[in-house]
Amino acid sequence: MRSGIFSQGTRTTRWAATAAAMAMTGLLAGCGSGDGGSDGGTITAYVYGDDSVKIQQAAVDSFNKTSEVKIKLVSVPGTDYVNKLRSAMGSPNAPDVFYNWGGGSIKPYVEAKQLVDLTDTVKNDPALKNGFIPSIMTAGGLDGKVYGVPMRGMQPVMLFYNKTLFEKHGLQAPKTWADLQKAITTFKDAGITPFALGGSDKWPELMWMEYLLDRIGGPEVFQKIQSGDTDAWGDPAVLKTAQTVKQLIDDGAFGKNFNSVDYGNGGAPTLLNKGKAAMHLMGSWEYSTQLGKAPEFAEKDLGWTTFPTVDGGVGDPANIVGNPTNYWSVNSRTKHKDAAIEFLKTMASKEYAQALVDNGDVPTTSNAASMLSGSPNPQFATDQYEMVQKAPSFTLSWDQALETQYATPLLTEISKLFAGKTTPEKFVEAMKAAQ
Repeated sequence: MRSGIFSQGTRTTRWAATAAAMAMTGLLAGCGSGDGGSDGGTITAYVYGDDSVKIQQAAVDSFNKTSEVKIKLVSVPGTDYVNKLRSAMGSPNAPDVFYNWGGGSIKPYVEAKQLVDLTDTVKNDPALKNGFIPSIMTAGGLDGKVYGVPMRGMQPVMLFYNKTLFEKHGLQAPKTWADLQKAITTFKDAGITPFALGGSDKWPELMWMEYLLDRIGGPEVFQKIQSGDTDAWGDPAVLKTAQTVKQLIDDGAFGKNFNSVDYGNGGAPTLLNKGKAAMHLMGSWEYSTQLGKAPEFAEKDLGWTTFPTVDGGVGDPANIVGNPTNYWSVNSRTKHKDAAIEFLKTMASKEYAQALVDNGDVPTTSNAASMLSGSPNPQFATDQYEMVQKAPSFTLSWDQALETQYATPLLTEISKLFAGKTTPEKFVEAMKAAQ
C-alpha cells in the first residue's frame, strides 16, 4: 500500500481500540524480565506490533548507544497486545515500559498502583513540560495526573468531503449546523448520500456521538462520565445528542443502508471516492486510506474540515475528538525508573519527531510544525497539526477512554440507536444503568 499521512500501521492503532474493548481469550504469558520487569541493566518495553515499530526500534537503538541501562523492545502482534499486556502485568515478568492509549486503557493499572505518576516529573522537566502539545499530554492522563508520554502521531477525527461534488452543487464545507442541513438536503435531492457511514463496524457511529455531545454540552459532560459518574449520562446534553442522531437518520443523512456498510473492507471510503457519498466523518487516517484506494481522488478531490457548530451548543467549535496519540507508561516496579524516564524524554526530541514525519505521521511535539513541509501532503499535515495545537480540548475516543465494562455496552447501545432499535430516551437509561 502506498504511504500517506498515516501509515497502515498507524491506522491499525484505531483498530486496537476495538480490541481493547473486547474480552478476548487465550491470554499469553508475559515476556518481560523477572523481578518487576528488570534484569540487571535491562529495561523491557512492550510496543504494539505494526509498521511503526521501526521508529521505536531506531529510538531504542540510539538510546542504547549511550545508556548503561539497555532497553529491550518487545513487539507484540496487535491482535494479542491488550491481553498479553494484561497477562504480563499480572505476572513477575511485567514490562518496565509499555505502549497504551491512555484514559480507560490504563485505569486498571493506575488503580492497582502499577504505574509511575509522572505529573511532577513532567512539571519539573523542561524537555517534557514544553516538548508536547498540552492537550495531548492531558488527554492521556487520568484525574488530572500524567501517567504517559506521547510516542506516536496524532489521530483527530475530521470531516472529509468530496470537493468536486461541493463545487458542482455550489456548496462550501459546512461550518454551522444550518450549513450541514443545507448540504444534506441538496445532496439528497441530487440522489447522493450526504454522509458515508460504516455502520456495521459500530465505532464509526461513535464519532458522531462524541462530536455532538462536545458541541452541545462541552467536554465537561463526558469528563464526568469518564471519571466514573454514570449519572452524568442523564445530562440533558446526552439526550439532545441522541435525539440529534435520530433526526439525522430520519432525514436520510446516512442513506438507507448504512448499517450494512463497513469501514474495514473499504465500504464507506469507496462511497466517498466514487462520488456516491459527499462527506465522511472519520479519523485522520482516512487520508492515507483514500491515497491507497483512490490516489487521484485523494490528491485532487479530497477536502477536510472541522466538525460544525450546533445551534444552542456551549462547546467550543475548536474542540476535537479522536485518538490524541499513543503513550509510553512506566511500571512502578521497575528497578530502573530514572533510565526509563530518560528514554521517555527522547520522545520529545527533534530527531524522533522527524522520524515520525518521515513515516507519514504528524508528531505531537511542540517543535513539529517546522518539519511538516516534508510530509507526503504538507497542507493536510499542517492543517491537522494546527487543529490539534489550537484545540482547547481533545477528547479521547469514548471506547478507549472508558473501561471495558462501560465501553462494550456503549458500542452496543449506540449501534441500536443508529439502527432504530432503541430510542434516545432508552439509550440514556441503558447507559445510566451500565455497570
